[in-house]
Amino acid sequence: MARKLWRVIKISLLSLLGLLLVLIACGISYRAYRQHQNAAALAIHTPNGIDEAMFVPIGGINQWITIRGTNRDNPVVLFLHGGPGEPTNLLDFPFAKDWTPTFTLVQWDQRGAGKTFASGGTAATDMTIDRMAQDGIELAQFLRGHLHKDKIIIVGHSWGTILSIHMAKKRPDLFYAYVGAGQVVNAQENEALNYTRVLDKAKALGDIKAVAELQGSGPPPYPAMKALITQRIWAQAFEHADAYVAKGQASSLYAPGYSLLDLYHAIQSIRFTLDTFIGPSMTGPAMKVDLKTLGPDFAIPIFVFEGPDDYVTSPDLAKAYVDTISAPQKEFVMLDAGGHFAVFTHPEAFLTEMNSRVRPLALAPP
Repeated sequence: MARKLWRVIKISLLSLLGLLLVLIACGISYRAYRQHQNAAALAIHTPNGIDEAMFVPIGGINQWITIRGTNRDNPVVLFLHGGPGEPTNLLDFPFAKDWTPTFTLVQWDQRGAGKTFASGGTAATDMTIDRMAQDGIELAQFLRGHLHKDKIIIVGHSWGTILSIHMAKKRPDLFYAYVGAGQVVNAQENEALNYTRVLDKAKALGDIKAVAELQGSGPPPYPAMKALITQRIWAQAFEHADAYVAKGQASSLYAPGYSLLDLYHAIQSIRFTLDTFIGPSMTGPAMKVDLKTLGPDFAIPIFVFEGPDDYVTSPDLAKAYVDTISAPQKEFVMLDAGGHFAVFTHPEAFLTEMNSRVRPLALAPP
């Protein structure tokens, strides 16, 4: 009797194992199919187009970039992602499609992020704002030669605005213009202002849960990252970007060019970069940023395009910063809608400003 029972148990276990293997195989096959679909949707087929993905030796390590555009004659945009540690190649890859008719878009997995982190060689001692800004400068130099351009346009989002504004300050000869989206100015002033803005918004909406959680975490300076995360959750909800963020996180599973091992490393890299630049006790380099220390003078045009519902980086601080700087041309543009993620959630409005204000600078005769 016991032998028969054991045989039944073994058959059942083997059946379950077989079913599990079938499900895993189906999941891997479905993921490969979705990746193929996404790659096909992003692919460039025009005669003078460009569609490349490669590791480039930058700053002593291999760093991952993608280059897409329907016409090589278009201006080149180097897009610096936010986070830190959240590459658009992985989390926001669909947005590239909108840019490719009028720009050649370069997306870069920064040091410590995405496939760059997965490739190895990232050392904690090299994870500094200065080192990563220098990485960006080296990449810009590579792109000038690789794409046969005199200069390129640099666009930074959120964390990426910190690196790219340093790049614009150090090497203006490489760039036609700087564009900030979700512009960081002063980290401490920004957190204090946006905590109050989000709390006021919650009270105005009568959102009891939001008010309780925000008051429970308390105002800045935050003692731990948990309080910052609470503010960010409600900031995203009030700009109606929570669905976009959730969709981006889910779709990253099907990002073209990323293996399952790459995804594992990408998750690790986000934790690594947050601990490095923000830190568990909120004392990392990103929390000490104050762009005013760079000085007010810039040698290239400076643009900042902001969403009115940005509760992560204050539009008021961004406008005040633009007002104080000196540049050959400077413009602060408040979009009609959107928030911190307006460059992704309202691409038509953002690209309208890019095409009308920034693109002509790269097409004008020298």
